[in-house]
Amino acid sequence: MSDPQALHVDSSDAPARVLRLKRGEDRRLAAGHLWVFSNEIDTASTPLTAFDVGAVAELRTSRDAFLGYVCVNPHALICARILSRDAAQPVDRALIERRLATALVLREKLGRAQYCRWVFGESDLLPGLVLDRYGDLVVGQIATAGMEALKHEIEAAVRSVASPRGLFWKNDSAARELEHLPQFAEAAFGDVPAEVEVVEGGLRYSAPLAAGQKTGWFYDQSANRARLARYIQSGARVLDVCSYVGAWAVAALRHGAARALCVDASEAALELARRNAERNSVALEVLHADAFDALKSLGERGERFEVVILDPPAFIKRKKDIPKGQAAYCKLNQLALGLLADEGLLVSCSCSYHLAAGELVSAIQSAARHAGRFVQILEAGGQSPDHPVHPAIPETRYLKAFFCRVTRAVG
Repeated sequence: MSDPQALHVDSSDAPARVLRLKRGEDRRLAAGHLWVFSNEIDTASTPLTAFDVGAVAELRTSRDAFLGYVCVNPHALICARILSRDAAQPVDRALIERRLATALVLREKLGRAQYCRWVFGESDLLPGLVLDRYGDLVVGQIATAGMEALKHEIEAAVRSVASPRGLFWKNDSAARELEHLPQFAEAAFGDVPAEVEVVEGGLRYSAPLAAGQKTGWFYDQSANRARLARYIQSGARVLDVCSYVGAWAVAALRHGAARALCVDASEAALELARRNAERNSVALEVLHADAFDALKSLGERGERFEVVILDPPAFIKRKKDIPKGQAAYCKLNQLALGLLADEGLLVSCSCSYHLAAGELVSAIQSAARHAGRFVQILEAGGQSPDHPVHPAIPETRYLKAFFCRVTRAVG
């Protein structure tokens, strides 16, 4: 196999090779999906082994109709992804620049172009690429061999469209393993600091880059954190579970909460949460512990909160994890419900794509039954609009957040 770090798309005028689908395998793709699975390929006429990792090919139906230009990874289950459906527009720097510019226009219309998820993979027609903006810095993640092959073109396009002072690749996602790509973090250009500033909801935070989670900040929860304001009453006690750098807790304190406790398994994240509170002229408490252990301990001590926020990492990363993950969500919510004061608010989130919204609701209801509480869902949130959903690609809709009123069980 080729060295992924040396992958590069051939930008010559030579025609792309053809990758052909089996009969009847074009319906999902013609409807808008971008992923091609290896078992959909007519390997008798176009063997995958004939393609280099990251190669560009023409995707055609069994009847030879053009479906699009794809980047190929012959070693992956998702063996190709469509980047262009225009036969006159090959995969090159001009295509990437146009996609980046179009994505930036959307974020500008949303009023958040400076601090946002600039590119959200498939939803912005750049499958496998994520770009986040932190003012004049950009942080990116590449998850596919096709985008890895286009890395230099992407870097040039980022410079051309946004002129940032730096671009940092945070290519440490486990998704790269599925594409047989190495994990690494490096500055593509510019002077990139260890921490970046984030401005959200009128507040200023610091977020870690190389040492942080994902690309440093969870922009997908921005809209849900804004929703929180209407539910915070003066003097409220708030528990922020899996708090990371304290974004939920700091926002709650600024909206009138009297006390906020952040629980996280990372001491470094909690230290940054303290600093983020100080930056915004509030103070919070921290508890370095596993979420489940912390909730049990707080319950044993008789602690009570008016607001509990559950924003855990994905418990379900693969389909085979669903039963175990559902049980974990149910248990976490049950422990949280036991800590809520009467007329309290539970914010229960899941970023597991394989857990449907209805299944999270079922977990909350099961937890309420076991905890002897009555729950009413007041509002349902999802990912922020800078993480748009592609209607033909359900995988782009992943975040669920339920705002729930919690009271004593009623007869």
